[in-house]
Amino acid sequence: MKKISLRTRVLTGAVAAAALGAGTFGAMSANASTPAAAPATTVKADTANRNLQQSTHLTVDAASKAAQAALDAAEKENQRVAVSVVDRNGNTIVTLRGDGAGPQAYESAEKKAYTAVSWNAPTSELAKRLAQAPNLKDIPGTLFLAGGAPVQVKGAPVAGIGVAGAPSGDLDEKFAQAGVAALAK
Repeated sequence: MKKISLRTRVLTGAVAAAALGAGTFGAMSANASTPAAAPATTVKADTANRNLQQSTHLTVDAASKAAQAALDAAEKENQRVAVSVVDRNGNTIVTLRGDGAGPQAYESAEKKAYTAVSWNAPTSELAKRLAQAPNLKDIPGTLFLAGGAPVQVKGAPVAGIGVAGAPSGDLDEKFAQAGVAALAK
């Protein structure tokens, strides 16, 4: 029987320990990522239940269609803008930043969309209300400049579209309205 050197024995032991550790770690990782079984309880949505309320939301596809229509309308007039679509709760669904849009356009578009859906009115009309209530502009997350338009279903706001980056708010709002119109098609 051939005698194995101390160096070979140490290296062999280290390789074996590393392989065992990797196998154990892999098994634990695989086990940790396995989802737990779902609870067996189910909740039935009872539309007659007065504790529940149904709401209407835009799909991601619809929001993308509206945003792209607004961006296309701006590009036809050689305007570099950003477009944002938010849901009824003000959460951003989609934002598109057109080529060459300024760095402020992204955030401004989101705030205009949020403002339009929050008050269910175009932001150009809301900007006019500042004369009677100047403290409206202090509400966090809002921007009272033309360029935001609400998306309505049966008169109720379900989303907002905001556009920013054109040289005037009137143009921004025109492009936002093109996004709203695309949803009617």
